[in-house]
Amino acid sequence: MKHQEIGQYLVVDPEICHGQPTFKGTRVPVQTVLTFLSMGYTIDALLADWPELRREAIEEAIRLAMDALVSRYSPIAEAVA
Repeated sequence: MKHQEIGQYLVVDPEICHGQPTFKGTRVPVQTVLTFLSMGYTIDALLADWPELRREAIEEAIRLAMDALVSRYSPIAEAVA
């Protein structure tokens, strides 16, 4: 596995957090932030806890997660597979 940028704010680097997707320039795993959002935390609360994150980065993580879900489970994706 090699360093890979995902979008503008996310990165996969085998030397950071065992290659989990993280927010660029941090050691904050994307999955952790998405989990907190799913538990009802707001973006503002997460930014208060992790000031090294940016709102745009969290929003990008949400969009990419949504895109992955839609592309995997949309009827069009199933028809192609």
